[in-house]
Amino acid sequence: MGSFLLRRTLQLLFVLWGSATLLFLLFNALPTNPAERFASGGGNRAPDPQVVHNLEVKFGIDKPVPTQYVNYMKGLLHGDLGTSYVTKEPVTDIVKEKLPPSLRLAFWAIVVESVVGIAAGALSARKRNSAGDWITTITAVVLSAIPVFVLAYLIKQVTGVYAYQHAWPSWASFPTIGYGPDKYVLGVIPVDGTWKYLVQPVFVLASVGTAILARITRTSMLETMRLDHVRTARAKGLTEKKVMNRHVRRNAMIPVVTVIGIDFGTLVGAAILTETVFNLPGLGSQIVASAKAFDAPVVLGLTLVVTLVYGLATMAVDISYAYFDPRVKLGDD
Repeated sequence: MGSFLLRRTLQLLFVLWGSATLLFLLFNALPTNPAERFASGGGNRAPDPQVVHNLEVKFGIDKPVPTQYVNYMKGLLHGDLGTSYVTKEPVTDIVKEKLPPSLRLAFWAIVVESVVGIAAGALSARKRNSAGDWITTITAVVLSAIPVFVLAYLIKQVTGVYAYQHAWPSWASFPTIGYGPDKYVLGVIPVDGTWKYLVQPVFVLASVGTAILARITRTSMLETMRLDHVRTARAKGLTEKKVMNRHVRRNAMIPVVTVIGIDFGTLVGAAILTETVFNLPGLGSQIVASAKAFDAPVVLGLTLVVTLVYGLATMAVDISYAYFDPRVKLGDD
């Protein structure tokens, strides 16, 4: 176990270094000079050369690229992600502000995906070719086909327009924009009505993942139910409930937890459309806004944070394999 964690930690550090290097080189390869852009106010007028030079010195981009790269890596080793070109605030402060909303949104989306998706997939597998199986399959296909931003706008239209026009208080009670008061227990449990602000974005964000998870759970359980040890358990006289709980569900969970872990790492930084539609202050929307403004330190810093979360989620998935499949030994090469 110890050797596995050490090996995976070193791999994660290598991935972080590679991501930082690649993003740094990509931003330096862009033909746009951030100092010239800010000196001209983002317009087409020619900037003052002296102002451009002063900004280059201030941003630290007046030096050769190799020197900039070394200075940037030194800062990362000391926990310094740089300073925003636009707001002049440290990127670490931006991370502290934007990361919690994204983590909460991703956490509850994963909870919904796991509970609903696994339950629907398991029921569909147990009742194969039944009406419930067909309904689950069709619903999963439809949800997978609807783009996230389309579903988000449809939800907002129903709850934000039709609900008020037709006086549907139960529908209109869920806010369609904003994050609400920052009142959470243990960092993720909303209190005092804050949960109402999460209902719609969580539903939209979890819709596609739930559909995919239901289909994967169904397929994995059907494949597991055909294995020899499951047929042997039935032949020994075990009830169907015991067969499902002891021999099918646990063995079928490896591909399921893989999807859950990868999806969580993805949702933290990739919920851009959901955050934009519902005006949520998360990492994804901030990365897009900073990229449009050529605010390289913010884009690099937030992307590295997303990469770190993704790596930690993947590591947690690998550790969970040992629980779901006793044949997996984390210490083995």
